[in-house]
Amino acid sequence: MKYSFSFIVPIAATLALTSCGHVMTSGTDTRSSMITPAELAASNQDTPTSSLNSVREIFDANSENIPTLTAVGYAVVSSQPGQSDAQRRLMAIRSARMAAMRDLAEQIHGLQVDSSTTVIDLMVQNDTFRGIVSGTIRGARTVRINPTGSDTYEIVLEIDREMINYLIDTGRRVA
Repeated sequence: MKYSFSFIVPIAATLALTSCGHVMTSGTDTRSSMITPAELAASNQDTPTSSLNSVREIFDANSENIPTLTAVGYAVVSSQPGQSDAQRRLMAIRSARMAAMRDLAEQIHGLQVDSSTTVIDLMVQNDTFRGIVSGTIRGARTVRINPTGSDTYEIVLEIDREMINYLIDTGRRVA
């Protein structure tokens, strides 16, 4: 005995289309149920395409709009390791320079902040946060090294517009 399965094909096709999220409508306005590529890109900012677009925006930027970046770092002499005052002073200068480099990295690359809050019985029990800076600094120039007070050093670093322009041009050639 032969069975006819011709009625199963339209039912299976309807089920497949409805399970995929496609809806067959008889109206002419389907814009409310359709998502455009622009809406999809706006809803998902972590895609590789959006990341590449943001890098392209930076490389296409005019360097005249970029200011000279300045950073200041401080360090205390008495808290530095060393056998003599001269060694501690040199370590304080080095520490102040690293603090200024960290400040430049925050300005250029941004600061990643991780936080956690524990609430029990509608009362905050534990609130912690941590800032992470990661990046490469090239072309920073030392503007000045000043002793501020009797036990502290201050270092000012800057990256000028010409260096930023050079780095952007170099990045354009590589990309």
